[in-house]
Amino acid sequence: MTGRRPIPVTILAFLYIVVGIASTAAHVVGFRAHPPSLSELVSISVLGVAAVAAGVFMLRACNWARWLALAWMAAHVALSAFHPLRELIVHSLLLILFAYLLFRPEARAYFSSRQSGAA
Repeated sequence: MTGRRPIPVTILAFLYIVVGIASTAAHVVGFRAHPPSLSELVSISVLGVAAVAAGVFMLRACNWARWLALAWMAAHVALSAFHPLRELIVHSLLLILFAYLLFRPEARAYFSSRQSGAA
């Protein structure tokens, strides 16, 4: 049962893929009204690609991908510090929930199965 993907990991992985694609697309649509600076364009693109990569590679049991997923969420917590307090609270709670789900014993076994198993 070590190599079996836990349902919360599957849900989070697909959530990261969908949010990465949807948020990037939403920003691109918003660029028509407000052309981005180069730094905005790069940061939005990097965050979108990171979310999709985290999701895809969590499905493949890559341990680094769960760390990338947490780093992505932590970046949103940091960015939320400049927005209304509600956003900071929501992102902080999501970070705690995601960390809990990605580091439960079942998830640890799933992510470590790839390292000890096939490449």
